[in-house]
Amino acid sequence: YLAKQPSLRAVLRDPGGCEGLTGLVEEQVHVCQRQVEAMDAVKRGAELAVEECQHQFHSRRWNCSTLQGLQIFGKVAIQGTRESAFIHAISAAGVAFAVTRACSRGELEKCGCDRKIRGVSPEGFQWSGCSDNLSYGIAFSQAFVDNPERSRGISSSRALMNLHNNEAGRKALLAHMKVECKCHGVSGSCEVRTCWKVMPPFRKVGNILKEKFEGATEVHPKRVGSRKLLVPKSSRFKPYTAHDLVYLLASPDFCDRDPRRGVFGTSGRQCNRTSPAMDGCELLCCGRGFRTAQAEVVERCSCKFRWCCSVKCKQCRHVVEVHSCR
Repeated sequence: YLAKQPSLRAVLRDPGGCEGLTGLVEEQVHVCQRQVEAMDAVKRGAELAVEECQHQFHSRRWNCSTLQGLQIFGKVAIQGTRESAFIHAISAAGVAFAVTRACSRGELEKCGCDRKIRGVSPEGFQWSGCSDNLSYGIAFSQAFVDNPERSRGISSSRALMNLHNNEAGRKALLAHMKVECKCHGVSGSCEVRTCWKVMPPFRKVGNILKEKFEGATEVHPKRVGSRKLLVPKSSRFKPYTAHDLVYLLASPDFCDRDPRRGVFGTSGRQCNRTSPAMDGCELLCCGRGFRTAQAEVVERCSCKFRWCCSVKCKQCRHVVEVHSCR
């Protein structure tokens, strides 16, 4: 919901501004009050998550469309499903990513670069520069994003599911940190290398979590001693790891419009007539058939490089067939 706000700065200028943010549970309000300066990064993280979700699912029946109001993903329809698992994972990762980036850019007083990475590595390079302080971003994400589930109580199966998927999103970030280096020496020789750790691009995190979505494990609650655990629903399912996504309920087919549940249906969506995949007209249109229309497309063409330094292009118009679901 924060992703939909025009700006948080105006709201948060007031002493009681955090209490004016709709949709936060009590402990999230307290985190906001303690770390007002971080809330812009939280909003950026939420925006990243929505954009990445819509990129990953743009050609599927559920395309991560957002609604107005608090339930921006129509969670009545998808709560407990693998779509919900993806939303939780990408949101937790988005907040961790954006807060970590704000730390590295010096935007937050309470954190900066990761100074714990120091000295010489086993490979012989010198740790230096500004390593991304992902441990801070992850701790912030845990404190802020996980709180609605913790306030619901760990005995709730859905809270257990959401907390697991939140952590899986953050682990996708952590497991794909990479090392960047710079060479120092005469005439560009690499006598000395200084290196630092950086987060992967957020698109890579989205790609990883989309793969986890495809291979998500259906689970059900089981009491083991005094604890409630989520275990695979079938003995044929592989045991899941901390990096995998889990879900409790099968997804609806998302074919037919149901505004009350936040399902938009696929009528009017563009489809690919020749594709056998989910973006193909047969699957995306749920067997209802499709309409074909002519559309004029304007593209850049005949581009030439002009010395120095510009590229000049013509505009070409041509007619294409556009297919949309009935």
